Amino acid sequence: MSFRLSQRDKDIIGFINQFRAVDRDSLVELFFSRLKSPVNACNSVMVRLYRLGLIERTQQYSPTVYLPVDAKIKKNSQKILHFLSILEIYKQMCTYGMPKQVIIEDKPTGRKGGIEPDLFCIFKGSPFWFEIQRNQYSEQKMQEKIHLYEDFFFSDEWKALHWQPEERPPIFPSVILITPVRYPVSSDHIRIIQVASIHELMEKYKGSAKQQRDGKPRASASSGGIKINLT
Repeated sequence: MSFRLSQRDKDIIGFINQFRAVDRDSLVELFFSRLKSPVNACNSVMVRLYRLGLIERTQQYSPTVYLPVDAKIKKNSQKILHFLSILEIYKQMCTYGMPKQVIIEDKPTGRKGGIEPDLFCIFKGSPFWFEIQRNQYSEQKMQEKIHLYEDFFFSDEWKALHWQPEERPPIFPSVILITPVRYPVSSDHIRIIQVASIHELMEKYKGSAKQQRDGKPRASASSGGIKINLT
């Protein structure tokens, strides 16, 4: 079969491969929003790519969710909701600025048993690891998760990660817990931020930035010398 893919087709396929599960409405928002009939245009493109065998889909959800052709998750798997939660956080960031160096289900240690953040990216000039908690966990389990990040911090292996700046000292990412529940976790070595959404994160930043402009003292924005910069 001979067919030609547009750049948008290729971008959509690449995006689905990267995020593992992408719902129709998110595709409309990210790739078709400037068109006169964005939903119809998206439906037409996605049906064509599906029939060409370039993407998979599941209609277990509404709207339809699209998957990579080599997806290793079942079409009714709860894992799909996990990937959609990651996508939602990414979309929220996009309303403030495009994240860079995006890695879904990052495995920076390269071995089993190390940290496995749901998402890594550089956002507003700073690196972040995101833990997106759809379910409530015990305080002990959450603190154990933080201890894994501390172990990685002391390993110094993070200094050689490919996204580290060449012209500046290496930076250990802040860890953002996306959760409606506030856990009593803490660390003397890494920065932990607990918010329910990126919107809340940005509101917090605006508040601290106003304090700086007003000359008011504010809590340190660093942990182990690592500063958060959302400008």
